Order: sequence, then C-alpha cells, then structure tokens
Amino acid sequence: MKTLLRGRVLTFRAEPKSIEDQQSYLYLQDGAILMDEGKILACEDYQSLLKVQKLTGQEVREIDHRPHLLMPGFIDTHLHFPQIQVIASWGAQLLDWLNNYTFPQEALFKEEDHAKAMAKAFFDELIRHGTTSAAAYCSVHRQSAEAFFAEASTRNMRMIGGKVMMDRNAPDGVLDTPKSGYEDSKALIKAWHGKGRNLYAITPRFAITSSPEQLEATGQLVKEHPDCYSQTHLSENKDEIAFTKSLYPEAKDYLGIYEDYGLLSDKMLLGHCIHLEPRELDILAQTKAKPVFCPTSNLFLGSGLFDDAGLRDKGITNAIATDIGGGTSYSMLQTLNEGYKILQLQHQKLDPLRAFYWITLGNAIALGLQEKIGTLEQGSEADIVVLDSSATSAMALRMQKAQTLSEELFILQMMGDDRAIYETYVAGEALKRTML
Repeated sequence: MKTLLRGRVLTFRAEPKSIEDQQSYLYLQDGAILMDEGKILACEDYQSLLKVQKLTGQEVREIDHRPHLLMPGFIDTHLHFPQIQVIASWGAQLLDWLNNYTFPQEALFKEEDHAKAMAKAFFDELIRHGTTSAAAYCSVHRQSAEAFFAEASTRNMRMIGGKVMMDRNAPDGVLDTPKSGYEDSKALIKAWHGKGRNLYAITPRFAITSSPEQLEATGQLVKEHPDCYSQTHLSENKDEIAFTKSLYPEAKDYLGIYEDYGLLSDKMLLGHCIHLEPRELDILAQTKAKPVFCPTSNLFLGSGLFDDAGLRDKGITNAIATDIGGGTSYSMLQTLNEGYKILQLQHQKLDPLRAFYWITLGNAIALGLQEKIGTLEQGSEADIVVLDSSATSAMALRMQKAQTLSEELFILQMMGDDRAIYETYVAGEALKRTML
C-alpha cells in the first residue's frame, strides 16, 4: 500500500542566494508526500495529490504530521563510527586526543561482538537525530566495516563507509600493513559497494598514519575503483600539519601528498581543511575534491576557524558534518548552530535557508547523490525527517513570535536537537518512534 505523509513540506531545488530567495525551494503550507517501495512518487499540495489518488481508486495509507515540517533526511558527510564512546573526552588537542582516547577505543573493534553492538547504537543515534545518510570512518579492522554495512543494510539506509587504512604512528592494535590494508579494502568493496544502498569509501586515515607504501596502495585502489569514494583528513591542526610535512619533506604541501599519490577527485572528501595554503586552494578547485566543515569538532579540539566564504569564492564545494567523536553532537541542527558561530567570528553569514539547504541538497550535491537523496523530488529515495519547531518549552515560547519560514528554520538551527526530530523515515519506513 502507498503511504501519504501530510504536513508542511520544504524541499530545496537550488542553493539559496539570499534569505529572500523564494525560487530556490518549494514550500507547501498543506503539502503531501506520496511514497511507495522506498521511493517518492509525488510531492505536491495535499488537496491536489489526494484528488489524483481518488481518481485512480488506489488505496493509500495516510499519516497526518501537521503542524510539523517535512524535509529530506539530513546528510552527515564526515564522522567516525568507532568513536561513539569517546565523545566528550576532556582536555586535549588533535594528536593527543587521538593517542589518549581514540586509538585505545578503536582497538576494541577487533572484537566482532563489540563492533556489532556499537553499530546498532551508532545507527540508533543517527535515526534519533534525523540523519538518514552519512559518510563514516570505520576502524582499521575489517570486521568493523562488516558490522557497519550489515547494520546499515538492516535499516536500508543510504550509507558510505570504509575501513581505515593506517600502518604507522599509532599503537599496534590499530595498525594494518600496506598489503593487508589494500586486500581488506578490496574485499570490502567487492562485498558491499553498490549492494543495496551501501557505498564504499577508500579511507586512509591521514598522511601521518599512512606510509608512502600505503598511500601508493591507496592510489592503486582509487584507480581500480573509480566509482568508490575516498575520504581522509587535511590541515585540521597546525601541529598535525608540521608533523605531516616532516614525514613527507618532498611534498609541495599537505594536500600535495594526496595529489602525488593520485587520490584527489570529485569523489574525495577531505575533513576539516582549516589551515590551507594558496596552492592548495587552487588544487582543490581543479580536482573538485570536497572540503568538509566540522564545526563542533573544530571548536572542541581548538583546531581553528573554517573559511567557508574563502573556499566558495574559489569555486570549491564545501560539505558540512558532525565529525563524531571529536564532534560533540550527532545533531546536524547543533552542527549548524556551531557553524553559524564560527562563520560569525569571520564576518560570514549562515542564513537559515542556506543552512538547511546545506544539510540536505547541498551535502547530497557534494556527494554526487542529488538524484537519490537530499530532496523530495519525484523518484528520489524516501528519506524524510519530520521537524517539531516547538519541541521544547523554550522553542515553543520563541515560536509564538515567529512569523516567517526563515524565522522558524533559524529557531530549529539554533535551538534544535534530537528532541526537534519528531520522526525519521528511511526508504519510506518510520524508524524513530519505534525506538521510543
């Protein structure tokens, strides 16, 4: 049976040029989304859509979400599946944080039962926060990626993931070798890439933890599997940059390391990209590799301020993400909150229309998946979030004075969290409230 969701509907068609740009989105005060077999069949005015369905004589299950707001599910483009138990680990910057907290926890993912239990908890949190698609790092262990993709398949989620490749400058329990990293990644690609809604990302952690031999093997994987994503980190922290350059003294700059090994393309996601040199900006623009803004992590670890406007002025497409567990919230709403503040410090603006575009269609475009996710257009996958703008008493008080859609979105952007997510639909199936 087809399902029809009724409520206020918002979906973006292009990036808003300003807060007054009403041509960039479709907003229906009394709208409806018709779904069947995991796809969106139509997104129209409720009365018009209901009339068409009555004429066809087909039975439809109707769910009334009024007065809530229906949008495409949120997309998170950079987070770490094995770090869900190190969120809010106190008192360190990047390299100390990795050594003191992250690597010991990631070593536990060697155990298959632990990986499976954490995968369930991880996906529960995504659903709870309205995130329906994400690009995630698994641990160095092949079984962590197996657990990740198996759980994603159980929930029929559109997910990107990959086994981390790292063969030096970390404890033995989280290291592979150039050969094993290549072979495990190759096997995981064969097993999971393009199976159901799963997609694979070739994942060297960053240049510090990958030897030249491993980056060479990574480049070979990229050549052999051009339809896969790649993901790594770039220029998050000044100490990290200095250490990286000492390990690769012949490289032009940090980005030049990845460039030299043939890793850069429009399918490369580069976490952070805070402290970039002029040449690196030019190479990002030429290769169409995607910087990923991770505001809660950048603030928590004291890494620096992401220059969104400067990158955009170069024609570079930026994504935005939570970066769990350096990031401090699974919520893309809280990610927008902190992103707004980082940009404010640089006299840049993140208006609410562009903010919600960014975590839906904008991130989908960065991933090259705009035909599948990030929109409510006919034929797209039926990943939908239902937002309650009065979810808390403070939000309800503020909403009494809201007069426009932009005001409502800004309240969600600055005050919203998992409580503002009334329901999360994945491939047409309601998943959040079944966990309550």
